[in-house]
Amino acid sequence: MSATSSAVGIAGLGHALPDRVVDNHYFTRFVDTSDEWIVQRTGIRERRWLDEGEKPSDLFLEAGRQALEDSGLAAEDIDLIVLATVSSDHQGVPSAACQVQEALGCVNAAAFDVAAACAGFLYAMQIGRQFIAAGTYQNVLVIGGEGLSRIADIYDRNSVILFADGAGAAVLQPHEICQQGLIEDMILGADGKGQEFIIRPRGGPAEPITPEILNEGTYMIRMKGREVYRFAVSRMTALMEWAMEGQDMSELGLIVPHQVNRRILETATEKLGVDPSQLYINIDKYGNTSAGSVPIALNEARHEGLLESGKLIVLAAFGAGLVWGAARIRW
Repeated sequence: MSATSSAVGIAGLGHALPDRVVDNHYFTRFVDTSDEWIVQRTGIRERRWLDEGEKPSDLFLEAGRQALEDSGLAAEDIDLIVLATVSSDHQGVPSAACQVQEALGCVNAAAFDVAAACAGFLYAMQIGRQFIAAGTYQNVLVIGGEGLSRIADIYDRNSVILFADGAGAAVLQPHEICQQGLIEDMILGADGKGQEFIIRPRGGPAEPITPEILNEGTYMIRMKGREVYRFAVSRMTALMEWAMEGQDMSELGLIVPHQVNRRILETATEKLGVDPSQLYINIDKYGNTSAGSVPIALNEARHEGLLESGKLIVLAAFGAGLVWGAARIRW
């Protein structure tokens, strides 16, 4: 490719989920909750968790393999792998992207991870898009996925009922080659003042793990639900407004958001006057898979025939950091 800017499209999609289904009744053994309480406050009825002997990288690999196959490319054609996760097999050493690179046989690809929590797939997509637009690479595999069940505290009601495991992937190419999924625009953002809203408080290099930390479980995720809820409603609304600013609302095909909480998503779209049928929700089946959430939902929507040619698809997500991102795609 030349060094001139190139429009970027989505050449292939894939996603992977564990077979193990965990319903809401499972948690009543550990915390004060109920199926009714969880459904009413989150919209989640069940989620998928890794089983014993399975690893997050199994999901990353399968999602990447599917996206590669869907694109029609060979593994050797991939120039770059960008993988978004905060729950890789080895906590980033080595990177999960390098594990996928070796397992898929992408021998010509550079590979690295991105830590942007639930907005991770959009961060990774923007990175891949920029490399292609600059003419540096032509075929970029972008993966977002998590094994959050492995870092969720079974005794913390605020978080354990939400988090789940899964991965999704996309192959990006110059739009002139793939002729689909034109990424018209993207936006990323962050506000570190909210870094304590969703956090693993202890057990990292700042405060290495000890028997006390193990006993109290503070090396696992903690979340301030009320603060996150308030932030999420305003941020998701703002991201959707940004995506459709200056656009004809009649061209909107589907909003595919990060599956954070059904009430948050419905409140945000209601504020925008969006028809509920244009909001894709699968949180009831899968819970919050963080970086895997958006690409899993996007691929499911495609398989259900909901991505109309020529219509706009809006992707939006926010997560720990706090970080956020959105994309407007012309399918």
